[in-house]
Amino acid sequence: MIESWKILKEYRVTEKASALSANENCYTFEVAPDANRTEVAEAVENTFKVKVSKVCILNRKPKVRRSRMRKSLPGQVGGMKKAMVVLEKGYKIDII
Repeated sequence: MIESWKILKEYRVTEKASALSANENCYTFEVAPDANRTEVAEAVENTFKVKVSKVCILNRKPKVRRSRMRKSLPGQVGGMKKAMVVLEKGYKIDII
């Protein structure tokens, strides 16, 4: 079993994520690229002492961008793996 601090990288704070957490009890985390649904669910349950009912994982592909200074060398920006965790009724995570 992998430690939960290696699986959960950070909590995603966006308008959509805050609306989901307030209305649907769904929290969004950036996770390790090699983590699967069961590992993410166990990491959230162990870290925050809650019960997870559903985990959705999204892979955001990196975009190819060119730099102003190095026009001939393209680079990549923004690839990550994101997990949306839905908790059972009665459980809540106090992040901030």
